Amino acid sequence: MLKLVLATERHHAAPVAWLNSFFLFSFADYHDPKNAQFGPLRVFNDDTVQAQSGFPQHPHSEMEIVTLVLEGELYHEDTMGNKATIKKGDVQRMTAGTGMAHSEQNRTDKVLHLYQLWFLSNQKGLAPSYEQKDLNFLDSKNELVPLVSGQKVLEDVVYMNSNTTIYWCNLREEKTVTFKTFPLRNTFIYVKEGSLFINGVDIGPNDQVRSTDEHVLEIRAVKDAQFILIDLPADAANY
Repeated sequence: MLKLVLATERHHAAPVAWLNSFFLFSFADYHDPKNAQFGPLRVFNDDTVQAQSGFPQHPHSEMEIVTLVLEGELYHEDTMGNKATIKKGDVQRMTAGTGMAHSEQNRTDKVLHLYQLWFLSNQKGLAPSYEQKDLNFLDSKNELVPLVSGQKVLEDVVYMNSNTTIYWCNLREEKTVTFKTFPLRNTFIYVKEGSLFINGVDIGPNDQVRSTDEHVLEIRAVKDAQFILIDLPADAANY
């Protein structure tokens, strides 16, 4: 089954002048018990941060937090001692584990656009940790490129403590990619730009698809498209 969630159904939040966010799941002041998570995917925020602004230090625990920078640069500092600039095409993962805090700042004069995703960890009480890679994913062509995964067999990806894999795809018009999945797995797709046709369903910019019990997804670009695809366990026992 494919569930289409339109861009207009996202929760829009602009709590301060420098932040424009779209919440794909319940977060902060947005609470919908029917939209709390999809498998271990607990948070997916599409954020735009204005120049010379950002999030002051704040705490996290017991989450795998993944950040993809799509435009601009994000300066990160945390209580683990990490200080880093995450640039366009970079992927960052933090294991919050038993507890850590960090700040996120746009110190440039350009707008910052990022996706931040939180996943329920497959283990409690992990030591906090950090990883960052330049995967240059925005330049890939017509293939699903793995970015973050709990599968240690995949190379040149960021590792996280979740039975999940995050892919990125830049798909040219009329090109098709096929994603094969398995029983007890779900698939989540969010379109950054362009339009797709997936198993008979039209998907436009900022739309999302939540797929359950589909063994094969045939994804065709109606217009040049960029999208994120997440392969997730459906059962909490497999998170």
